[in-house]
Amino acid sequence: MAAPAAGLIEYSRAMNRVLSAEDLLEAARRVIRRYTPSEALEAQAAGGHLIDLRCAFDRESEGAIPGAIAVPLSVVPWRVDPSSASRDERIADREATLILVCNDGYSSSLAAANLTKMGFARAGDVAGGFRAWAASGLPVETAG
Repeated sequence: MAAPAAGLIEYSRAMNRVLSAEDLLEAARRVIRRYTPSEALEAQAAGGHLIDLRCAFDRESEGAIPGAIAVPLSVVPWRVDPSSASRDERIADREATLILVCNDGYSSSLAAANLTKMGFARAGDVAGGFRAWAASGLPVETAG
């Protein structure tokens, strides 16, 4: 029996077990929108923001999505929070569509679910991450 996303911690306690990474991922994906790479490109063209969570090394070696905003995963909450002194004005809007991208679409799901807890109802991620984007033949900027 699957646990409801909102009550995952309570479910874990009731079942007397520790949550696994898969439990957290499953719960996260119940509360966010997952975009195919093509849908993410369309959402970006319609004014949504792609946020690239990957490290600089990955962006330099594999490329980057044109127009994506690079924000390290560890600081995303502070960059999007309108009340944070460290906010990024381009993405610090709870009404904005924020589509997170990591390498393969795992950490972006967890981060997007955390943004929904912060009031970002339009937070989502790219299924398959950057690598699915690139494999789909969508635009990629390369260094050099």
